[in-house]
Amino acid sequence: MGASCKDQKKALAICLQRSPCVLIERHSPKDCLTDPKLKKELPELCVANFKAFMDCKNGMFDMRKRMRGNAPISTGKYDETYDNLSSGNFNAHDEMKKLEVLNRNLSKQRLLQEEQERARQAGSLSE
Repeated sequence: MGASCKDQKKALAICLQRSPCVLIERHSPKDCLTDPKLKKELPELCVANFKAFMDCKNGMFDMRKRMRGNAPISTGKYDETYDNLSSGNFNAHDEMKKLEVLNRNLSKQRLLQEEQERARQAGSLSE
């Protein structure tokens, strides 16, 4: 895998490590992504991270992106968090709270975008 998808991969891994599927139910991250029943219970943030990672991987084979590149080069933004979660150096309760806050923020952002889209459509219909 190219370096361009490294950040998305680590963000997905961090989100899965913080998810109840892994922390509480003790499933492997792979099981949480491949089992349809478990995947339905994943937090919205993990689903969004999975989609971003898959879009990045698919972009590596997209001929339209071959010349200008798939995505920005990895920034290493998630390296420290990923290392702590991978080595077991974390507090499970704190990680669950972080995931809940991030998931709540994502939900609010999506609701705001939907409201803006409805307002745009209502404005275009009245013209």
